[in-house]
Amino acid sequence: MEANEKKLEFYGGEWISFIPFLVFLVLIITTTFIFGSISDGALWIPAFMAIVVGFFFAKNKQDFSNAVIDGMASKEALIPVVCWLFAGVFSRILRDSGLALGIAGIAANMGVGSTTFTIITFIASAIFATATGTGFGTIAAGMGVLYPAAVALGAYPPLVAGAIISGGAFGDNLAPVSDTTICSATSQGVDVPGVVRSRLKYAIVAGIITIIGILIFSPGKVSTGAVTEVIQYNPNTLFMFIPVIATIIVAVKTGDIIIATIIGSVVGAATGVAAGLFDLVQIDVVNATKPALLTVYGQGLDRTIGGIVYSGLSNMIQVIILALLLFGSISVMRKGQGDIKLLNALNKVTDTRIGAELTISAMVIILSALMGLNAPAILAVGASFAKPLGKKHNISPYRIANLLDAQSNTFVYSLPWTPAIIYTLGFAADSSAPLVASDITPYVFYAYAMLVVMFITTIVGIGQNDNLGKENKVKKTA
Repeated sequence: MEANEKKLEFYGGEWISFIPFLVFLVLIITTTFIFGSISDGALWIPAFMAIVVGFFFAKNKQDFSNAVIDGMASKEALIPVVCWLFAGVFSRILRDSGLALGIAGIAANMGVGSTTFTIITFIASAIFATATGTGFGTIAAGMGVLYPAAVALGAYPPLVAGAIISGGAFGDNLAPVSDTTICSATSQGVDVPGVVRSRLKYAIVAGIITIIGILIFSPGKVSTGAVTEVIQYNPNTLFMFIPVIATIIVAVKTGDIIIATIIGSVVGAATGVAAGLFDLVQIDVVNATKPALLTVYGQGLDRTIGGIVYSGLSNMIQVIILALLLFGSISVMRKGQGDIKLLNALNKVTDTRIGAELTISAMVIILSALMGLNAPAILAVGASFAKPLGKKHNISPYRIANLLDAQSNTFVYSLPWTPAIIYTLGFAADSSAPLVASDITPYVFYAYAMLVVMFITTIVGIGQNDNLGKENKVKKTA
């Protein structure tokens, strides 16, 4: 919360600002326990009811209303929404082109089995995310191309989705252009390249553990070679590698997923139409009893608009509504200063170096998990709390930056209500293998691997002097 902003007062104090989150979580758990699963669309109800319940605890109802509106209208909320819209269209273009089936066919003919392809999916996603610095963009590309291809090869859908998200988390953790990398480095006053070099060892170890996890939990245990059935595909679909490559190049050069997906969508639409793979816009005749979006007067027919652009946009509606509701709750927590209350409470258990590192980790993990966002959590913890703790215990600022970044890329990518999972569900919704959040959560191996890696390094004492020599050298020459 900005220093000049008015505090949102609650009956019961700052802790009550967490009420929307608690209601949301309780309703999700209850619904999942009763019905076994819950879709992203059904999550609207818990998210909406959470805000309604929180409203009655606010002393000033107008301030509460303004907080909800500010959260939904914030740049933090609108940036992913805009990204989802453009990425949704791009993903739909790739999906309808049949590129995934073409990739699956090639993989099958080359003897690549489902487990091997799942590992390739993780590695490809990790490379893309590291190059572009965007976890969401990686999920969009991976779920649009690699996910359906892996499913066609017989891979286990939740495992593939988890591999794609894991790749996104890997890149978000490591990429020099990632917002988390920049935030963690600047909050500690150190250089981004030095931070990236010092955290590479953590990311690599967590990545290896992720691959081992895929091997262990894949239904086939290990790669058994190509599927026995012949996968039929249109060779023209391979032309769709053109927009994929173009999108990757633009994303790497600009670091902007919106620019990349706009160019990718235009190039993809032109390529697909030229190759005869689809019509950009189609109008399908439906029964007169069905709702009509477009009526052709004088012909006695009700027609509905369909096609790639319409489907790509409409598939993102559920995730967008849910995200906006969640950002409303995030704003309520911030303006009620619940995050500050939490940080102050955790700040009391920092008498030792291990206690300090565990406290920093707990702070950023809890805040990022509650918010569903990692960069704001890093900013909230980094300069005000983590930096003084690092100086108090003589911990390298590079190590503190690595703790902030690595731990903020754990549960924020794996918990059912986080944007990463919800975003993934949106792309899987109309595929041949739709998913629910509880399907994916256990298989985001990188999140759990990184959590274990950083916990062990804290206990053992690895990394406390990360790039300390470089830092001292910089100080002497300054």
